[in-house]
This record gives sequence, C-alpha cells and structure tokens, in this order.
Amino acid sequence: MKRRRGRPISGVLLLDKPAGVTSNQALQTARRLVDAAKAGHTGTLDPLATGLLPLCFGEATKVSQFLLGADKTYRARARLGITTTTGDSEGAIVRERPVAVDQAALAAALLAHTGDLLQVPPMHSALKQGGRRLYELARRGETVERVARPVHVGRLELMRFEGDAFEVDIDCSKGTYVRSLIEDIGEMLGCGAHLTALRRLRVGALDVERAVDLERLRALALEGPVALDACLLPIADALAHLPRLFLDAPQAQRLARGQALELAALPAPGWVAVFTVDRAFVGMAQVADGRLWPRRLIRQEQGADVSANGSA
Repeated sequence: MKRRRGRPISGVLLLDKPAGVTSNQALQTARRLVDAAKAGHTGTLDPLATGLLPLCFGEATKVSQFLLGADKTYRARARLGITTTTGDSEGAIVRERPVAVDQAALAAALLAHTGDLLQVPPMHSALKQGGRRLYELARRGETVERVARPVHVGRLELMRFEGDAFEVDIDCSKGTYVRSLIEDIGEMLGCGAHLTALRRLRVGALDVERAVDLERLRALALEGPVALDACLLPIADALAHLPRLFLDAPQAQRLARGQALELAALPAPGWVAVFTVDRAFVGMAQVADGRLWPRRLIRQEQGADVSANGSA
C-alpha cells in the first residue's frame, strides 16, 4: 500500500505546546492534523515546558535555523532550597538546604546573572559530546566535562517572590539553559534552587499570544483544510526580527538563479531576508565579501508567501 505523503503546503504554525509531551511529539501530532508533507520544529522545549513552539511546513523548513537562532523570552518558576539531578522538578532530589533569602538578596542575584555570561550546559541536555547525547550519558550515571559557552541574558525581571519560590521573566540568547540559570542563582543565594515550571513567551518577533494549542488544532481539523491553513503564517512573517533587503525584478531573478550580486548599497555582513520591491519573499541571502550570496531560496510554486487559503 502506497504511503500517503500529505499536502505540499508551506508556512509557519505557532503552536502553544502543552506540558508532558516532547517537542517532536507535538510536531508529529500537528503535522498529522495539518496533513503536511514536510515539517520541522525550530528548537526543542523540554517536556516540562509549555508555550511557543514555531513549526515549519514545506518551504518554511529552509529557514527554521533563523528561528532556532533567534532571541527568546521565557517565564520561569523556581523553588529555593532544593536541588535535583536534572535541575528541574522532574529529577530526583539531591540536596535540601534551609532558605533564608529576602527579596533584596534575590534581586541582587538576578542582576548578577544578567548580561554576558559563561554557562556550562547541563548533563540532562540534548547536546552531543563524543557522538552521544549528554542526556543519554546522564541516564547511564555518567558525568563528563562540558565546555562553558557564552550566552546573553538581556532581562531577568522578578515577577513574583514567595519566600521559598519565585517567578521571573527572561530575555535571552540562543543556547541559554534556563534551568542552569536557576541553579546558578540558587547557588549564589547559598540554598540551591530548581526549575518547577517554564513557559516560552516569545521567539524572535513571534509571540505566544498568536499561538494555537493542540485542542484548537484538532477542532480546526474537523472543519477542513481551509480552517487549518488560516492558522499558518507566511514564511516572511516569521522572520521579522531579521534585516531585510529589497531587490528589483532583474536582481531578484539573478539571485534566484544562484548568482551572487554586487550592489551599490549592501547591509552589514551577515544574513538578510530578501524581498522583491513588491514585497514578495525571495529567501535568505548572506552578505559577505562585498556581495549578496543566495543561500536559502524559496520555491515560489511551493507557496513561499501563500495566504491562508493557499492562493498568492
């Protein structure tokens, strides 16, 4: 029996991931409901976490790396006085200590963990070392040395403090481990801490307020493809946090044929989202060596900037 491939749709779905499922499980459920031929997510959320998980369908998978690399905002809840094997509430308790922390001391610790930091990735993470995921080694009881990595925390705002628990909003760069941040704050306070809840509020220019949950997606699936497709963002809308460059028709055609362009005015070196002058999305290009180089171009026939009903 021939396997059904799904619909060749393109766009970005903002999913509000529930707790208790992996990012891949959420992706596969959404892909099945949308009936998309090709899909991928833009960076994992732990099963404990909820919130914004952008899913890329069709041609949008070509630009998923730019959402993976975008700055993010989280709301984190933590418990003081207890450290665990995983740094969150899903791990076994390692140590309990008395809590003698006031709001001023907590505020000082938060300030000390704002800005450019070096962070050691946790053992219970998906990073690979020696060809193995760190969490696989951790489950076997192994601990290996990890190299500290630079991250940036732009904002660490105290939202609530309850003596032995607190809640913070965090603006941070790609690669920041919130549970490691919470553990480090707890150690500075002398009592330890672990993450009890995490919700992702923002990825780049995308906000969780625009997201749909799986229950809503199931209801829309009963209404049919038009209702489902109305949830998809055009690819370019998901890249609003990136620099943009507009080309005239001949320039866009040359870039689409794989030719590098020498332009009179170019943005700073790096990645740019490229559009035609009538605002049609061409794809991602890279400015380097005084030229614009085509890198992740979108096949227009696959729905590069389709509207909700699939028409141009």
